[in-house]
Amino acid sequence: LEGVIDAAGWDALQAEVTADVTEIERIALAAPKPDPATALEHVSAAPSGAPVTLLPEQGRELAFGLAVNLALHREMADRPEVVTFGEDIAIPGGTFGVTRGLRKEFGERVFDTPIAEASILGAALGASLEGLRPVVEIMWTDFLFVAFDQIVNQMSNVRYISRGAVSAPLVVRMQQGVTPGSCAQHSQSLEALIAHIPGIKVGLPSNPQDAYAMLRAAVADPDPVVIIESRALYQDKALIDPDAPIEAVAGARLWRSGSDLLIVSWGRMAQVSLRAADRLADEGISASVLDLRWLNPLDEEAIAAALKASAGRLLIAHEANLTGGFGAEIAARVSERHLFELDAPIVRVGMPDVRVPSSPVLQAAILPSEQMITDAARRLVGG
Repeated sequence: LEGVIDAAGWDALQAEVTADVTEIERIALAAPKPDPATALEHVSAAPSGAPVTLLPEQGRELAFGLAVNLALHREMADRPEVVTFGEDIAIPGGTFGVTRGLRKEFGERVFDTPIAEASILGAALGASLEGLRPVVEIMWTDFLFVAFDQIVNQMSNVRYISRGAVSAPLVVRMQQGVTPGSCAQHSQSLEALIAHIPGIKVGLPSNPQDAYAMLRAAVADPDPVVIIESRALYQDKALIDPDAPIEAVAGARLWRSGSDLLIVSWGRMAQVSLRAADRLADEGISASVLDLRWLNPLDEEAIAAALKASAGRLLIAHEANLTGGFGAEIAARVSERHLFELDAPIVRVGMPDVRVPSSPVLQAAILPSEQMITDAARRLVGG
């Protein structure tokens, strides 16, 4: 073999490998069979951290995008193992300016990458296994799927196949949703596809405080977390509490209580739902609004409690296409577990099954709106 090994050496190597494989087989066959009761273990770590905090009534007013930036600054300052990288996030400061100033303050811990999403996520996974806590950005959610294998088959499996001996603490940030002029490849809402994967935690903040708190919770978590931001919210301002305790990756937020129906939503549509509830209140219809915040883990107790207090009428609103949207999962779970508490069929408001047009006129015709939610709520309450 070109002088590297002779025939006798080759035979000896084959014999050694055969003996090793035979011994591994013997150990595996001799091992006791696993307890079926453990089949659901080691998918994700249990949530750890503070419960969901109330929205602050005083503090520092920040736009949503700047709240994300502040959370990154805070985590990088507090945790030397945090690094952040992605396309145009360092020197340019991000496509939407969300990561501006990080490179100047933290140097080589913040760096730009080639246009190679699979490499970004693969590097994040490898770094997390070696003791770092990467926070990486996929510029648009639509671009995730050229690297989807890294999430579906790699990150999601680390804890499970190691029986909890190894974890992958990393965060994948991305933005999604419709804004005026955005086109079909830059505006999809794809959270249901990601939440479908066991082992991946998924959050969608709807306001500056949650943008800050949920990102910090994600960095602290020992498992892979995907944070999906709505770029339509980046300029929205509200008070934040930068010194609030770090929350667990868990927990919905009840924005308002009502006795006639429950509106469940997340991300940008939670704000639209809240405005719709205000309009309904002017008409004498009392609506609860529950912002799920996290789709995985899903706060089913919050859904059940709010449904019971809202006359058993449920309306689910999301920006994603209706078919296969996460609203269908919520509707199925409520139907299975709370059927006899329902006073009426569950109603969903979402995007029709169509690509997102770039024309603002066409966007307005299909994008779920306050009007669509209020109309659906009237029909639901009216029977």
